[in-house]
Parts: sequence; structure tokens; C-alpha cells
Amino acid sequence: MVPWCSSRTQGSSSGSTPGSVGPSSPPSGTSDLTSSDDSGSDFEATLQPCGKRGPQQGPKHSQVRKRPRVMEPNGDRSSTPTVNPEPSTLFEAIKSAKIAVETVVDDWLETYKRDRETGFLELINFIVCSCGCQGVVTPEMFRDLQNSEIIQQLTEQFKEDSSEYPLSLSTRPWRQFRAGFCELLTAVVQRCQYSIIYDEFLMGSLISFLISLTDSQVRAFRHTSTLAAMKVMSALVKVALGVSVHQENNLRQYEAERSKGPGRRATEKLEALMVKRQELREQQEEIENMMNAIFKGVFVHRYRDVVPDIRAICMEELGTWMKTYAASFLTDSYLKYIGWTLYDKQWEVRLQCVKALQGLYGHRDTAAHMELFTRRFKTRMVSMVLDKELSVAVEVVKLLTLMLENMEEALTDEDCQSVYPVVFVSNRPLATAAGIFLYRRLLDPQQGAGVDASHDRDNRTFFHVLLTFFIEIELHEHAAYLVDSLWDCAGPRLRDWETISALLLEESPAEGLGDQQEKVLVEILAASVVQAAEGQPVGREPAKKPSSRERKAQMEERIRLTHCLIPALPKLLGKFSADAEKAAPLLEVLCCFDLSIYCTGRLEKHLELVLEQLEEVVQKHTEQTVLEAASRALHALCDPELALQRHGDRVRSRLADQLADKFNQEVTEMLQASFLDEEEVYSMAATLKRISILFNAHDLTPWQLFDPCTQLLQRAVDTGEVPPQVLVPTITCLYFHILWELSCLPSTDVPEEQLQSLKTKVITFCSLCHSCLSDVDTGIREQAFRVLSDLLLVLGPRLPEDGREELAPLVLRPDAELQSQLAAFLMDHVFYPAYSHEQLLATEDSESCIEELHRRRVLLAGFCKLIIYGVLELSAASDVFKHYTKFYSDYGDIIKETLSLTRQIDRQEWARTLLLSLQQLMTELLHQEGPDIRVSEAFPEIRDLARRFSLFFSLHQLRSRPLLLNIHREGILFAFQKIPGSEPGSPPLNLPFLEVLSEFSPCVLHPDKALLLTYLDKVSREQLGVLAPGDTGQWHPLVTYRNSLQPQDEGGTGESSRGAAPTPHRTKRPRLEGEDWAPPQAPSSSPLLSTHPSSPALTSTMLRGDPRPPRPLFSGSILSSPQQQLHDSAVQSSDAGCLWDAFDSVLNMKGEHRTAPMPLGSVPSAPEGATGPGARYRSQPPGGAAAAAGTARSPTALGGRLSPLPPRAEPGGRAQPQPRQRRFHTGVHQDRSSLSL
Repeated sequence: MVPWCSSRTQGSSSGSTPGSVGPSSPPSGTSDLTSSDDSGSDFEATLQPCGKRGPQQGPKHSQVRKRPRVMEPNGDRSSTPTVNPEPSTLFEAIKSAKIAVETVVDDWLETYKRDRETGFLELINFIVCSCGCQGVVTPEMFRDLQNSEIIQQLTEQFKEDSSEYPLSLSTRPWRQFRAGFCELLTAVVQRCQYSIIYDEFLMGSLISFLISLTDSQVRAFRHTSTLAAMKVMSALVKVALGVSVHQENNLRQYEAERSKGPGRRATEKLEALMVKRQELREQQEEIENMMNAIFKGVFVHRYRDVVPDIRAICMEELGTWMKTYAASFLTDSYLKYIGWTLYDKQWEVRLQCVKALQGLYGHRDTAAHMELFTRRFKTRMVSMVLDKELSVAVEVVKLLTLMLENMEEALTDEDCQSVYPVVFVSNRPLATAAGIFLYRRLLDPQQGAGVDASHDRDNRTFFHVLLTFFIEIELHEHAAYLVDSLWDCAGPRLRDWETISALLLEESPAEGLGDQQEKVLVEILAASVVQAAEGQPVGREPAKKPSSRERKAQMEERIRLTHCLIPALPKLLGKFSADAEKAAPLLEVLCCFDLSIYCTGRLEKHLELVLEQLEEVVQKHTEQTVLEAASRALHALCDPELALQRHGDRVRSRLADQLADKFNQEVTEMLQASFLDEEEVYSMAATLKRISILFNAHDLTPWQLFDPCTQLLQRAVDTGEVPPQVLVPTITCLYFHILWELSCLPSTDVPEEQLQSLKTKVITFCSLCHSCLSDVDTGIREQAFRVLSDLLLVLGPRLPEDGREELAPLVLRPDAELQSQLAAFLMDHVFYPAYSHEQLLATEDSESCIEELHRRRVLLAGFCKLIIYGVLELSAASDVFKHYTKFYSDYGDIIKETLSLTRQIDRQEWARTLLLSLQQLMTELLHQEGPDIRVSEAFPEIRDLARRFSLFFSLHQLRSRPLLLNIHREGILFAFQKIPGSEPGSPPLNLPFLEVLSEFSPCVLHPDKALLLTYLDKVSREQLGVLAPGDTGQWHPLVTYRNSLQPQDEGGTGESSRGAAPTPHRTKRPRLEGEDWAPPQAPSSSPLLSTHPSSPALTSTMLRGDPRPPRPLFSGSILSSPQQQLHDSAVQSSDAGCLWDAFDSVLNMKGEHRTAPMPLGSVPSAPEGATGPGARYRSQPPGGAAAAAGTARSPTALGGRLSPLPPRAEPGGRAQPQPRQRRFHTGVHQDRSSLSL
């Protein structure tokens, strides 16, 4: 092992190296940045030989002589290393983190000065140990072997049990170790910068070893050595910068001394300065050689390594070099690497590139050198604002903000238009960064010039610009998001509520705002008030819980805004009460007040004015948004803890009296009249809408509105003459009336009369809603479904819990007819063809489509909650589960959550429901397409649904073992079910279901596959008899299913094969005494042993019929398959009862652990003296009847214990007992999709 400056090279090949992604070509448009000075990797041949040092050279050491290499008789060098059993001292010191790094480096320097070979080996072994390798570089290896040979021996000693190594661990101790590792290497270079790094031994040998180590195929070596080389390079850059500064000072001193007159000039000083100048020049050249060696030997290859962490390290350190030593590194030949890597597929690498550019664009002097780079890669940087990784997008927006501040002409208006909409995204860090960009660019350009915003007392200009921006961008419903995005940078301006109120109350036509501007400014006022009082708006992520300090600040802001807006709010409501779009936000402002100030500040007069305006708003408007805002504001003013509650109660009672009297009068007229004109209908609909919205927040049961609403609803059910705009709020009023009565019931000693009265009302109302489910109007049906879903949930089986047993008579249990109608409603209003994402974007009225999708999601969620909380049987979920794949883009999250929650209720019933979903789809497809369903486009969708269902069983295979066996058993019976009147020998109509069932086969354990094969043979023989040879086309599903259950040899191409050497067959463990199972029960005793299952119940859609006529169920000839000849000896010798017992022994396990486990796949044996079908299995060989008949089985089949997974192989094909190949990379990304569990 010799320094890099010697004549020996390391043989780095040009082009792609181990661990590299491949040849990297620059993106289009960057050819002028490409340089050819680093095209090759054989860099040592071009290095200048190192000259001898001057007077300041370190202590003299005799050059180590290379002894002759000892040759073995076979011609190979002796390569047996002497392993040092003691761990690395440096490694233990850094790992413990108990000693300062400076002290550790000082101790190492003392060792190096005494014996530089010993010190160097200690440093090398520290790096090797940091890789997680147990090997040690001995003095003999250092003297006799090349670097590549040393690394080869270290690789052979890399016998770790896992793929983890220190740098790959993310726990706190190892993060501290990584920081200490980097700090130690940096400190070594800094402490040696004046003498030792020029001794022609330390740095040369260290750089040479690191370059060779980065060329290794072992990921741990490559990762650790790259980090070490980059940190050494960063330290050398700082040293080079110091030498450059010394050169400039020396040159300045020399010029100053030489400019003196001949009499004053000091000749000796000039000579000393000349000597010093020459010495500094030599040092600069030698450091540049070192940096050039690291850059061309490490960086040029590792910046495109297959490991993203290695590429990220290279980009991070490159940015450090450019920022530290811009004179040398801030050139296009280095910037091109950052530009190319902006296109990296891994977000970690892109993030480091952006951060490196932030350090360059953050200063005007360095940003001035970025013109060519900006021109070439600006388009890419602007497009990365929409990066799929949010952390990268945040840093990109910050980078563009720095470009905006330090390069005025870099970003055009078109570039900025790409950033402005980001203020409305849901992610708050990204939106806040975009808000700062918007504020610097558009709202406050003088901020970048150093003008303090706190001295700008008049914010009128700011609000005018903000209003213009908000109107032009045409996202008017997102004022809360805009205010939240600007809150961190423009918070003081947005909290200037005096200026906002003054702008809104101005009456001068010259200075006043337009109608659109007033509307937008009211929204901004309401959003800023809510932001100050409650924090970030709903929907912004991440939603963090405010700290105590933040809550205190919010309380202070709430008090300040209350004092500021109490006098102005009545005036604003008086001016804008006629406009619903402006009145609703102003009423939201009232809910954010500290209402106690009305009493403590003696401001009752303003409260009365506000209540008058609120009552007027309710009487004027019928829009839902403004009525809901008024109801919430009135609820806040009627708070029992409020001192001035009586004022709010008085207004609420007055409103309720007026609305109730008007409603009773109109109901009487409607029930008596035979015809209603439009004005009467509109008046009643408006009254009912006000009552229903007030009923949501206020208890209006004292006004006795249940009976007239019931009469109105009964009239609609009987005659159908009530308009939908009247009927929908009527249903809502009745629903809230029942909920208010239920909430007013005492927790104990409930009066019987009150309980019976409420029960009668509930039954009456539910019966009417049940009738409304078949109404012709869609709005009525949806409202009835929502109300019924909520009532069934509130009055469900859990109502009597928590000490409320007296409410048990109120529990609602839906009958079969109601359940059927709820499922039918779901099919008609939720699971029907909707817009795809592409069609949704192309649709002009996309907002209404989104609202419709949201409404359908609410309906589906209501039905799913009935299943989760036990109101409906779990089998009812099949109507939802069978649409999992077809409607995944619309309801995938809801259905997946329902699947997960229902699995926790009853795993056996849940598995049956999954199977029932597939059977229902199969039956529907048979009725629509006829027997030839395998050529239908819908059949692959059923298989895909089965594959998605199978993923729920892949994690806990032992726990899911009974469920999978039950699914396969019931599926086999369903597939071989006979249709009355079918010809003998013809394939069963449901036979293609076996292809669907094969999607669950990969999750079945190998012993259970053998058991299922035997059971499949038995059922097929019972149902079909002996199959005659013939065409296999009609029997292809059976062939596919059998192949999915066939156990594969370990060395074959089955799912357990990895291309490694086969594992020796493990002999069966002898059964211990007392390990026999109990005698199997009779087949009829198992609850799972049913006869052939009947056809699954058709869904509500099929019950009503399909417009397409069904195809004939039978067509073509009846052919049999010669491949389906059964194992006669195995099947004939097997007993049906024993197969049932084998199934029962597994199905009844239910995942619990037993004291005497049965080997997987074997059948239970009967005790001595036992008689019956299972007794003769005592005399059969392990594996049951199938094994006795000589059927080929894998080592893990019947009677065998589960064998461990075969050992993995290295790329060369040699099997290794330890899975250490995960440390190796051959230059391409590994595809792990084929790995089995």
C-alpha cells in the first residue's frame, strides 16, 4: 500500500464503476457547461510527482522499505491476515462520545509522530471499523499488499448478520457517531495543515486507500469511504483557502517592500518574502493535487452512485466547496454536476442540490457568477415548485425567493406566476414559503430594499394590491388559506383591523371600493380574525396543537380584536346586511369575540345593535350559509355562562315564535288546500329552512313542531303532492326534534311515559323515512337515507351502554326489507359510473362534479358506519367490498378503512364476506355474459379484486391460516356446484371461479397447499367422476388452480427458489410423548362442514333486473382434460371424514398457540384403540394418504416441518449462509418485488 503520488495506480476503470447508476449524460441544453478535463477516471497517471519539502517539512522518517512478497507454492501471494482482536481505539472513543474530538485527535497525533505507520494504520482501521467490518489492516498487509487486495480480504471478513452498518442507522447514538466521525476527519486535516499533510505519506496513503475503498461493491465500504473522502476534501478546501489568503498577504507585503526606495528597501526581507512566496506556491500546488485526486477519483464516480445517500453526500459537499472557496470551485465545470443532479429520481438528492444552490444564491457576490447556470437550469428550478416531495418544493420556493432578492432580473413575470398559486396548497410550510415569495415580489417590494414595515402606518396600498391579486387569481373561496400563507411575513399588516374597517365603511365613490373588492376584503377581514383567535385554518397540514405560549398569545389577540371591532361591527352589518355573501363572514367575526367584554366594558348598547342586525339577517335571507352563520352567532350569544345571556335568549324566543306561528298557519292551509301556488310553496319552504337550520344549534322542542311536520310528511307519502323543497327541511326538522328529546332524557329514572312517547315518535318517523327511500325525487331519497343512517347509528345496539340500560326500548333494529332498501339505495346513488379524473378536469362545471362526489362519499360513509358499529350484519358489507377496485379512485380510502375495521370485529365472518363479494360478482357476470365469462373484460377485474383481498392475509400467515383454508374450501364447493339440468361430464358453470380463487394461493402455507390439493381431487371426483381425455380449454381454470397449489422444489422455479443451492431436506422431528392430538370430532360436529353452498344472494341491482337480456348458460361442446387425471390411489384410499377432520383441526385453531402443536400439514392421529375414520392414519407414513400413495411433495409438505427460507446467493451464484449480499450492489437498483415473505 503506497501513497497516491507514487507510480502505482489503482486501476480505476473509466465509465461506469461498481455502485454507479450508469453513464450520466447531461440534459439537453447544457452542452456548453460540459468539460472534458474529468472524462477519465485513471487520474493517477496524470498527477505530478511530489517534490521534496522545504524547511517546514515535518519530522524526518526513514522510508519504509518494501520486503519481497512471499509466494505460496501455488503461485499466489500469502494473503492470510493477522486479525487484531482489540477494537479500534479511535472508534470506541468516538462511539462513546465521552471524550472531546480535539483531545482524541491530539492523542492520535502524538502516536503518529512517534511512529507514522502505526498512527496511519490506527486511522485506517478506524475507517474500516466505522464501515461495520470486523477485519483489521495489519502492518504486514499494509507493506505487502495492494489496496485492492487489502479490500478484498476485508470483504471476505465482512461477516455481519444484517445489512445495517453505522452510517445506515438512524438512532440517536449512531447519529452522534456520524457527526463525530466527520468531525474527527476534519480535525485531523486541520491539525496537520501546517506540516504533516505535506510529509508525502499521510495524505497520499489516506487518499489512495479511500479512493480504492469507494470502488468496492460493498455498500458499507463505499458509503463510509465516500463520506470520509468528501469530509477530507472539505477540510482541504479550507486549508487551500487559508493558503490562498496567505499568498495574497505575502504578495501585498512583497509589493509594498519593493515599492520602497533603494535606501529604505530591506533586501533580506525581500528574500524571505520570496522564499515564503515560493513555499506557499508549492503548498498550493500540492493541496490542489490532493483535491484533484479526490474529485476525480471519488466525486466523479460517486455522484451517480446507485445509493441515494452517497449521491446526496456528494452534492452536499460540492455546495460547501463552492460556498467556501468560490474562486476555485464556483465555475461552470463544477456547477454542471448540480444542474444535472436536479433531475435525480430520489428526493433526498434533489433536496441537497437545492440547498447547495441556496448557499450560492443567498449572497450577491456569489449570485453574480451564476448567470450562465441560471439561464440553463432556471426552467427546471421553477418546475420543481410542484415537486412531488413537499420538503423539496419548500426549499425550491425559498431558493426562488433568494434569486428574487439577489438577482433582480433572473425571474420573469411568467416564472412568478408559477409560484403564486402555491399559497393555496394544503401543506402549510410550502404555502408559507410561497407567501413570503408573494410578499417580496408583489405586496411589499420595498421590503427587500431595507424599509422597515413597522414604520409604514398606512396599509391602504398593501390591501389594494392584495385585493387586486386575490381577484385576478380567481380563487375566491380560499381567503383563509391566503391569510394563513401571509401570516408569518405580513401578520402585522393583516392585523390592522382599523384600516380594514375604515376601507369598508368609506362612502366616497372616488376612494371607495367596488362591490367585488368589498366582498373580498370582508372575507380577508373574517379570515384574519379567525386566524388571530383560533390559529391556522382547517385543512392546513400539519395540524399542530398550540402550545401554552401560543394559546396565551391567541387570548391576547382575541381581546384586542374584540375592543377594535365591537364599535365597527354593527355599522358593517348595517351596511352589508342585505348582501348574503358579505353578511355571513361578518357574523363569523362575532363568534371570535371575547363576548364577556360586552359586559365588563359596559358595551350593552353595541350588543343590542348587533342582535337587531342578526334578527334582520335571519328574516331577510334564505341562503344556507348566512343562516348557519347567524345560528352559530346566536348560539354563542345564548351561552349560559355569559352574563348577558338574556339578550340572546330574548331574540331567539322572538324568532322562534314568529317562525312557529307562520309555519303552523301555512301547514293548515296546505293540508286543506287542493292547489298551492308558487308563492305559498316558496314561503313555506323558506320558513321550514330557517326552522331546520335553527333547530341544529337550538332546542326548539317547546314550540311543538313534531306533529305538524309529521302530518306534512304523511301527506307527502300518501299523495305525493308536497314539493321537494318543502319535504327535505321537514325531514330535517323531525330528525333534530328526536335528537333534542333524546338528549334531554335524564340519565337515570327515565319516566315511562316520556320514553314511550319518544319511542312512538321514532317508529313513526322511521316508517315515513323508509317510505321516502322510494320517492321519485333524488334529494328526498338522499335526505331520508342520511337521516335513517344517523338514527340507526344513534339508536343502535350501543345505546344502552355506559349505564343507560333504561334506554334499551329505544334501540332500533332494521328489518330485512329496510336493509335491502339501504343496499339498493347504495347501488343507485353511490356505485354508479362517475367522472374519471381526466374527465373531471376537462369538464367545465368541475366544481359541481366535486360536490357531487363529496355528497356520494358522505352517503357511503354513513352506510359503512352502520356495519362497523354492528347495526347491520357483516355480510351486508359485501355490497361495498365488491366495488373496491372499480371505484378505488373515488372511495378507496373509505372501503379500505372499512375492511380494516371489520376485520377486527370477526375475522371468520369477515373472510366469508370477502368470499361472498367475489361470488356475487361472479354470479352477476354469469347472468350478464353467459358461460363464456373468461373472455369478458369484467373477469380480470374480479381477479384483481381477489388479488387485493389477498394482500390482507399476507402479513400474518399463521394467524390467517384458518381463514384462507375456509376461503379455499368454500370457493372449491362453489366452483363445482352443479346446475340442475346440466349434462353429465360438462364443466360446472362456476368453474372459472377457481381462477379467482388462485389469487389467494400464494398466501397459503406449503403444507396446506398439499391438503387443499387432496381436497380438490376429492371434490372434483365426487362431482364430476373420472374425467375423459379431451380438449383442456374448458377445464383451464381447474388447471390454473391446481398449478397455483403445486408445491415447488427448493431448487426449482417455484416461489421458494432464489437461484441458490438447495437446502438439505430436514428430517421430521420425532413426536414427543404427550404430543398427540385429541381424537378428531365427527364431521357433522364442525360448524363449517356444510353441504354445497347455495348460490349467493343477488344484489339489489340484480333483483331488479338488468336491461340486457341474459346469454344462454350453455354453449359449445363438453370436453374433458387429460391433465386432470386424479391421483387414483391417493383419492381412493382417503376417507372423507379424515379430510374433514384435517380441515377442522386447522380451522378451529383460530390463531392461538397450543401446548402440543401439530406439524403443519399433517392430519391428526387418533389415540391407540380408537376407531373411526381417522384411526388408520396411525399406520400411514407422515403426510397422510397422499404421502402413502407416493404423491410427490416438497420438504414442507404433509408431515414435514416448515423449512427455513433457502440462503440467498451472491451475484456469482454461490450460496452464502448469511444474507450479506444486501451490502453489495452491482451498479443497478435491486428489484425486491420478487422476494417472498
